[in-house]
Amino acid sequence: MKVLIHQTQATAADCVAGLFADRLARQPETVLGLATGGTMEAVYDRLIARFEAGEMSMAQAQSFNLDEYVGLSPDHPCSYWHYMREKLFNHVDMRPEFSFLPKGDAQDAEVEATRYEAAILKAGDIDLQLLGLGANGHIGFNEPTSSLSSQTRIKTLTRSTREANMRYFDTFEDVPRLAITMGIGTIMRSDEIVLLAFGAGKANVVAKMIEGPISAACPASILQMHRKVTVVLDEAAASALALRAYYEEVHPEVRAATI
Repeated sequence: MKVLIHQTQATAADCVAGLFADRLARQPETVLGLATGGTMEAVYDRLIARFEAGEMSMAQAQSFNLDEYVGLSPDHPCSYWHYMREKLFNHVDMRPEFSFLPKGDAQDAEVEATRYEAAILKAGDIDLQLLGLGANGHIGFNEPTSSLSSQTRIKTLTRSTREANMRYFDTFEDVPRLAITMGIGTIMRSDEIVLLAFGAGKANVVAKMIEGPISAACPASILQMHRKVTVVLDEAAASALALRAYYEEVHPEVRAATI
């Protein structure tokens, strides 16, 4: 696991956007795994800027998003379909027919989850997966106690996750209780994973993910077992790491670039 600690959120987001742009330059037909949420907006802003500057193209890529709320249509303003169009797809050359998300309003959500998993397999699995980190250690919507070998399925969201996402809805009761999410096993089949986390509020769970025991109590800790994971943090998110000095010694170029 490569741990890159940046002084600011801005330089951390720059780093992640650069990793994506570099992969697309090397492999234009990359299968991307995409995430949503406030942390990702800074990354998508930078990818849009690179596209507008002629420095990046997504025209040959495919994308699969991590998750979607059960019961929300693609046109719902709180759906992840809507988020991705507003925050990325409408502003780059990603082909609509090659950008995929689970259908939250499918007649049978379990059938939809199975279909989505099959579509990822048909594409050859994810080449580069972008992840955020939930305050309780979830990746995608794989909440604590999720199977560490799970595939795409329906998950019941914890109250803390719903509360964290309540800012996008009118009331807490409006936040769906269920979501279709890529499984942890699905995520772990990715060729490469990049996880981005900001802020002191994530510091303890970042430490559990990187330095704690591998446990379903902190689903993100399974990333310790992946062959190629890059964790990108700002200083606040890195503040509880016991081995922080070592990570900075291994990658001194990160600190040098931000001073």
